[in-house]
Amino acid sequence: MSENPEPEISYETARAELRDIVQALESGGQPLEESLSLWQRGEELAGICQRWLDGARARLDAAIAATDDRG
Repeated sequence: MSENPEPEISYETARAELRDIVQALESGGQPLEESLSLWQRGEELAGICQRWLDGARARLDAAIAATDDRG
């Protein structure tokens, strides 16, 4: 199984855009089609954020394991 490639945008950029989308969806007022497009983009951004977090977790786990191996 191959590792996921690094996401195309930074975690911070994805999180900021996702926050804006959530605010837009919560405020309402968009036509249904626009709401669906926003929701789909939000799902993509959530996946990007999750990949970044998974990668960070793997790096932390590896660093902890390397420290444990030395001790």
